[in-house]
Amino acid sequence: MNILIVEDESRIAKRIERMTRDLFGNSLQSLTHINTLNEALAFIENNTLDLVLLDLNLNGDDGFDLLSTAVAESFHTIIISANKDQALAAFEYGVLDFVPKPFNQDRLEQAFNRVFTKEKSENDQTKLLAIKKRGRIQLIPIADLRYVKGAGSYTELYLTDGTTELHDKSLEKLEQLLLHTFERIHKSYLVKIDEIKEIKVSSGSKYTVVLKSGDLLPIGRTKYKDLKTKWV
Repeated sequence: MNILIVEDESRIAKRIERMTRDLFGNSLQSLTHINTLNEALAFIENNTLDLVLLDLNLNGDDGFDLLSTAVAESFHTIIISANKDQALAAFEYGVLDFVPKPFNQDRLEQAFNRVFTKEKSENDQTKLLAIKKRGRIQLIPIADLRYVKGAGSYTELYLTDGTTELHDKSLEKLEQLLLHTFERIHKSYLVKIDEIKEIKVSSGSKYTVVLKSGDLLPIGRTKYKDLKTKWV
């Protein structure tokens, strides 16, 4: 694991660093602490990361300026902040967890467990997905998303207007964030349940989802019963 801590208070940063080392143990490959917004943005652009631990108040700079960039990347972001009133907005951007200050090791471990076990976020608040497009960050409303297709370490976002966008997060990471409105129907597909028009069963135990758009997507054999229960 390659982890970045973005925190302007040295005492708190050292505490987070100590707890992170204790909790990740031998799985930790690198741990970097940066205390300014611009340095953190440059570091993210030039380094491969698995997780960012971000404060929202960085010497007066707004952590959301970094968050909109961070959530478009391949890694997960966990907020560690005293600004509890911003938790909802942070979840809407697609963070994995929001750890309010003051915090203890148990609460931080709870957040890290979502990284370890690929546990889904308990908060069904994600309303936006940030993508990188032509050198800029573009926010796509979840309401405009029809389904998601895995494309190696990336994903393809299929939108209701018929266009397709590329996201740097893997299908597994997006599955963690899109908890209740989307269902994993296949190793390569996440589908918005409300977009399903019909489930077809063909000879040879082949299952297919028909979307309201007319798109046909395969259903994995192990996913059929669970999907049918949730859709009905």
